[in-house]
Amino acid sequence: MFFNLPTLLTWARIVAIPLIIGVYYVDGLGLTQKNLIATVLFVVFALTDWADGYLARKLNQTSAFGAFLDPVADKFLVCASLLVLVHLERADVFVALIIIGREIAISSLREWMAIIGATKSVAVHMLGKLKTTVQMVAIPFLLFDGRVLAFIDTRVWGTWLIWLAAVLTVWSMVYYLQKALPEIRARAR
Repeated sequence: MFFNLPTLLTWARIVAIPLIIGVYYVDGLGLTQKNLIATVLFVVFALTDWADGYLARKLNQTSAFGAFLDPVADKFLVCASLLVLVHLERADVFVALIIIGREIAISSLREWMAIIGATKSVAVHMLGKLKTTVQMVAIPFLLFDGRVLAFIDTRVWGTWLIWLAAVLTVWSMVYYLQKALPEIRARAR
């Protein structure tokens, strides 16, 4: 279904992107306030990723469109947030290129595999889910850019986590390419 509760939650992640970016252009707010608002927005909308899947299964409202839109919304949210973080000099451009490049490459690979009827060879794997989880923790740490409980420096933790996400990104890309390689070889003949 195009408009049901799970799909509306997925759409909310896409709508969140200009809100998260726009916070940094609001006059009258200090950087600390902007960071807090952007972090809260990111966390709330990132949680919709879990909620939409849960509700789709619970309410029996799964759909092909929802299955398509969900990863697209995740990628938009992550990529836009990474660009904000690069702009704010809180994330290395190399990390952003790795993560965004992998998303484009694997999305293209999945599209091609769907065309040739081999989607099972690039089905979502736990490694990809782990990569997404680490990204979804690293990004709000970097958006917040401060101290929590006086001893947790979110920039330090976020930096380590975003680099770990970059490593997991490459690792998961290699995994998916290896899984697709037999089909690629078969089609190249």
